[in-house]
Amino acid sequence: MTIRGLILGALITVVFTASNIYLGLKIGLTVASSIPAAVISMSVLRMMGGATILENNLVQTQASAAGTLSCVFISFPCLVMIGYWQHFPYLETMLLSMAGGMTGVLFTVPLRRAMVTHSSLPYPEGVAAAEILKAGSETGDPDSLKALLTGGLVSAVVTLATGGLRLLADGAAMTATWGGAIFRASTGFSLALLGAGYLVGIAGGIAMLLGAIIAWGVAVPVLTTILPNPSHLAPADFATALWAQKVRFLGAGTISIAAVWTLAVLARPVAAGIRDMLRAGAAIGDAGDDRDLAPRTLGLLAGVLLLVLFGLFIVFQMPAATNGHAIVTAALAAVAFCALFGFLVAAACGYMAGIVGSSSSPLSGIAIIATVMIASFLLLLEGLGLLPAEMAANNHHLAIAFALFLLSAIVASTAISNDNLQDLKTGQLVGASPWRQQAALLVGCASGAIVIPPVLELLYQAYGFVGAMPRPGMDASHALAAPQPALLVTLTTGIFLHHLDWTMILLGVGLGIALIATDLLLRRRGGALPPLAVGIGLYLPPAVSVTLAIGAVLGWACTRQPQGGRSTHAETGAGTMLASGFIVGESLTGVLLAAIAGATGRDDTLSILPAEAGMMPALLGFGVFVAICIWFGRSIRRG
Repeated sequence: MTIRGLILGALITVVFTASNIYLGLKIGLTVASSIPAAVISMSVLRMMGGATILENNLVQTQASAAGTLSCVFISFPCLVMIGYWQHFPYLETMLLSMAGGMTGVLFTVPLRRAMVTHSSLPYPEGVAAAEILKAGSETGDPDSLKALLTGGLVSAVVTLATGGLRLLADGAAMTATWGGAIFRASTGFSLALLGAGYLVGIAGGIAMLLGAIIAWGVAVPVLTTILPNPSHLAPADFATALWAQKVRFLGAGTISIAAVWTLAVLARPVAAGIRDMLRAGAAIGDAGDDRDLAPRTLGLLAGVLLLVLFGLFIVFQMPAATNGHAIVTAALAAVAFCALFGFLVAAACGYMAGIVGSSSSPLSGIAIIATVMIASFLLLLEGLGLLPAEMAANNHHLAIAFALFLLSAIVASTAISNDNLQDLKTGQLVGASPWRQQAALLVGCASGAIVIPPVLELLYQAYGFVGAMPRPGMDASHALAAPQPALLVTLTTGIFLHHLDWTMILLGVGLGIALIATDLLLRRRGGALPPLAVGIGLYLPPAVSVTLAIGAVLGWACTRQPQGGRSTHAETGAGTMLASGFIVGESLTGVLLAAIAGATGRDDTLSILPAEAGMMPALLGFGVFVAICIWFGRSIRRG
């Protein structure tokens, strides 16, 4: 644990936190930052001299908080979307992110021995990160850093031409009608999506494409045939409206049942892990290199964090509520919910991360389950007369906002616990001290939380969110989709006001059950069809799912061995580093363009293309995208 390692880790954390928030609000997905952070760390520290594998592990452990704490993009925008916040207040957003994330670290400390040290869970991403660190410490690979920087530069230039200069279109769409049915096909030209598809892999990419096909090739045509169009919308607008109002809830039902299924499958090992943790509790704090943070330190930190959460929950209610006793009661109930539910979810996420990896854990599905539980919990307290009367006023506006604020703490805690055990597995394989890793993750939570509020504010003021624009007259076509916040707002509002349309959700649950059965059959034959990915494909805009699928298919085709048909996809190959560069380059350029738009009050400040350009931006965008896909594929083959 060195000062320069902590500083470098904090800087990398800031960069990847900003890029992941942008990516999450745009497409609903984030990318793990451990591998790019490890490569950057090895390169920088090698130039400085005297680097060791443990110092590199410190940096990647701290920076991995960027790929996880940034997941609060799921919940914080909800408060702006419902009109409770007009902007993202710095202190409330920063402190809740930090306190929630740090509780996630503390929750996983007592689980480490049962789930990492004495467990046979594979922890695929943790093992891969350890192999990267070992390879880097022995021989080093400057080509990996070169590929990361090249991908970032190419993506940054294309993003500037697309979102800044407006020379290139960011996608293309086509609408067709047959009788009363409307069919719509679209794709995006985003390099971040292309890279994310490569990292997701062929199974996830095809599953998301299947979700888009079900949505736009089956559900939308059927609904446009049987439902009226009283507003006489154009075919493309009518199809999009039905997808947003109906089909997305089909995806929500599929996501929910897929998450519940995952938790049900893991219920027995989770219970066994908690039992082993309780039995091994007396061993925590043993001397030697295998010790965790001391019990006294854990207790002190837990007490401080719960007090911070308690204070935040009180402050959040005070502008609207007046009954001091009821305010304190609601805050205490919220803190208790965070502690109990948060620990159970930490155990569940730890096992999910250990089996399928942090990136594949259904965090969005868990957020949906948490939303339903929080809303039901608050309605129960309201029925018992334990909440301020103002919670029910104005169609439960304060209650909905309080539920979403509480959800933000749960999301931060869940995200960090989902990643922490993966990092501890990496540390075990390279000989790191667990307590130092835990301390590094706490620092990572703090440095990530510092940058989250301004990034959220920049993106909101520059682009706005679909359905929530900061100023009149802004171009709604460039608004960030923010898919998860939009869904969570609808769910929470529908539960409190008892007007949630459960028909499409229940149909989605039925579809999810069919997909689970299909996945089980395919896995017996060596295949897979992740039902959660299909649900996400239903829920996300089609341009996102299709572009992700292009990246996944391109990666599979270029790494496939012709003899046995098996993929040679490598965690540290040229493809992985270029893909990571695509994501980082577009994301950071998007944040920079957001800063320019926020400073000028216009999102077309840099635009140089005349309004009468017609189809030229779409044709240029398509040509550039195809050319980069060919270059990307050849780079993968060479690598």
